[in-house]
Amino acid sequence: MTVTFLNAKTAICIFVLTLLLSAFSFGQVRLPKLISDGMVLQRDTQLKIWGWSAKGENISVSFINNTYKTTADADGNWSVTLPELKAGGPYTMQIKASRSKARPLTGNEITINNIMVGDVWLCSGQSNMEHTLGSFSWVYKKEIANSTNKYIREFHVPQKFDFDEPQKDFQSGSWKEANPENVPAYSAVAYFFGKAIYDKYKVPVGLINSSLGGSPVESWISEEALKSFPAYYNEARIFKDSILIKRIEASDSRRIGDWYNLSTEIDKEYKDREDILTSPTFDTSDWLTMKIPGYWADTKVGPINGVLWFRKTVNIPKSMVGKEAKILLGRIVDADSVFINGKFIGNTTYLYPRRRYDIPTDVLKEGENIVVIRVINNTGIGGFVLDKPYEIDTDKDTVDLIGDWKFKVGDIMPSLASQTFIRWKPLGLYNAMIAPLLNYKIKGSTWYQGESNAEMPIEYRKLFPAMINDWREKWGEGNFPFLFVQLPNFMEAKSEPSESNWALLREAQLMTLSLPKTGMAVTIDIGEWNDIHPVDKLDVGNRLALAAEKIAYGENNIVYSGPIYKSMKVEGNKIVLTFDHVGSGLMAKGGGELKYFSIAGKDKKFVWAKAKIENYKVVVWSDKVTNPVAVRYAWADNPAGANLYNKEGLPASPFRTDDF
Repeated sequence: MTVTFLNAKTAICIFVLTLLLSAFSFGQVRLPKLISDGMVLQRDTQLKIWGWSAKGENISVSFINNTYKTTADADGNWSVTLPELKAGGPYTMQIKASRSKARPLTGNEITINNIMVGDVWLCSGQSNMEHTLGSFSWVYKKEIANSTNKYIREFHVPQKFDFDEPQKDFQSGSWKEANPENVPAYSAVAYFFGKAIYDKYKVPVGLINSSLGGSPVESWISEEALKSFPAYYNEARIFKDSILIKRIEASDSRRIGDWYNLSTEIDKEYKDREDILTSPTFDTSDWLTMKIPGYWADTKVGPINGVLWFRKTVNIPKSMVGKEAKILLGRIVDADSVFINGKFIGNTTYLYPRRRYDIPTDVLKEGENIVVIRVINNTGIGGFVLDKPYEIDTDKDTVDLIGDWKFKVGDIMPSLASQTFIRWKPLGLYNAMIAPLLNYKIKGSTWYQGESNAEMPIEYRKLFPAMINDWREKWGEGNFPFLFVQLPNFMEAKSEPSESNWALLREAQLMTLSLPKTGMAVTIDIGEWNDIHPVDKLDVGNRLALAAEKIAYGENNIVYSGPIYKSMKVEGNKIVLTFDHVGSGLMAKGGGELKYFSIAGKDKKFVWAKAKIENYKVVVWSDKVTNPVAVRYAWADNPAGANLYNKEGLPASPFRTDDF
C-alpha cells in the first residue's frame, strides 16, 4: 500500500509541476528573429513591433523614453505601433510580459540592445545577389579590411521553402555589423549598395538579404498572386503534399548518390591513385594530351560524362618554395579534386565557383612538381572554362599552367539527370523567405534576378511586374522603391545579328520601368562572357545606389540612368533615335564609332549598321538597307563592344524598335 501511495503522490506532483512549467513556457513573450540585437528600424514611418505570448498577457514596449502597451489576443499575438522616428542610435528596447491573475507564473522581460534607426533595404533575387563578398575576397581584399562601420548591418534570411502557408518567423537569423569578420558573409551587391547609401546620406543602413541561387521569379510570388498564372499556381498546390516532397527528395538523393558511388567504384585509375598523384616516373605513355583550358569533347574521347584524370609536371623555382601560394584553375565543369605532389589541395563540387585553392607552405618543392586534377562531369560538356587564369601564384612569382596536360578517362558514365530542385518551385520562397518580413517596415527593395527565367523571357513581362505589385500590396506601404539589375553580358559573342533570349529578358526588365518608383541598373558592360557570376559587384551596387538617390531619396538634379530608347523616325535611308536620360550628352565610350547597332527593312533581316551621334540623337543606317523600318542595339546574349553611353558614364540599355 505504501508503494502505491507514494507513486500516486509522485504522479500528482509531476502532473502539477508539468502544468506549471507548461504555463510558464507558453507564457514567455517571444519575438521574431528580425526584432533582435543590432536591428535597424526604418526611419520616418510608423513602426510595428510584434511578437507572441500567452493569451491575455499584458505587454509593454519601452523605447526612447516612451512606453507602449497592449494585450495579447486569444491566439497569443500582440503588436504595438511606434511613431515616426528620426535616424539615430544606438538605442535599447525593453519588452515585458506582465504577470496576470490567470497565469501567475507567466511573465518575462527581453532587452534588445544596439538598435539603430535609419533605412532598411530588402536585397533579394538569385545567386548574383546571394554571392558573398568573401567569395570574391581576392578582388575586394581592401574593401573587406576597411569595412568596419557600426551603422551598416545585414540580416541574412535562412534559405528555406514552404508550400503550406506563409510563415510568421524564421528558424534563425541575426543582425551583423559591418566589419572584417562579418562582411565576408554579406551579399557583395547588398554591401556595396548599402555602403554607397551610407556614404551619401550618413544614416544607418539595414540590409535584409533574402536571396537564393538559381531561384526563378515565380518562387517569390504569393499564392494569391500566382492565381493569375494557372500553371504555376497548380504546380505550387501539388507541392503542398509533404509526403510527395519527401519521396522526390529521397529519390533524387538515392539516384545521385548511386551515380557518384558507382563512378568511384569503377574509376579505372582510382586503384592506381597513389602512383598517379606522386610518382614522377608514372607511365603516362598511353594517356592522351589535351590543352587546358579546353573541353575534352574537342578531343578524340568526345563528349562523354564520367571521371577523367589530368596530370602535369611543372617546374617550380626556388623563390616559390616555402611561400604562401595559391593554385588558380579558372572554372571546371563540373566537380574537381586537386592534388600537388600527392597532397590533397582542395575540391569544388559544382561548376560555377572559381577555383582558387591555398597551397600549404610545405607542398611545393624546387624543380619538378606533379599536379593532378580528378574531374567528375555528370552532364553536358565537361572541361576547363576558357579565358580564365590557370596558374600557381605567390606574391611575386607565377607559374603558368596553360598548355598541354596528360589525361585519361577513368570512367564513362551515363548523363545524370538533374535533381528536382523543389526549393525553386512556385510559392515556396515567398512563404518562407518573404512572408515573415511583411510586418517589418522597409525603405525599398533591390533585386538581382532573371537568369533562371531567361528560357521564357516573354512570360517575364508579366511575372516580374506581378511579383513587384504583389510585394507592394502585401507590405502595405504603397509603391515603395523597387530597384533592379538588368541582366549582364554573358556567353560567347556572335559575329552576326541574331535572336537572343537574354536580350528579350532584358527587354522585359526594361518594360517593367513602366511601374511607378522603379529603377534599373544596366550592367551589359560589367559581366563576363564565360561566367554567369561576374566579379564586378562594386559597380552593380553603386549603380543601384545611384538609382536609389533618384527613386527613393528624391534627388532631382542627378543623372541616375544610362540612355533609354524613347522614339524613332525614318528619314530616307536612315533612322533617327531619341533617348531619355541623355544627361549632358551622348558619347561612344572609348571614342571611335558607335558599335552594336543593327538595322532591318521590311524583310526583317538585320545587318550591322553605321551609327553616329548628332546632338542628343543617334542616326543609324546601312548601305545594304535602303528602306529601313527597325533598329536594334546591343541585342544579344553578350553584346561585346556596345558603347553607347551618356557623358556621365552610364551605359545605354539594350533595345529594339520593332516587335518582330
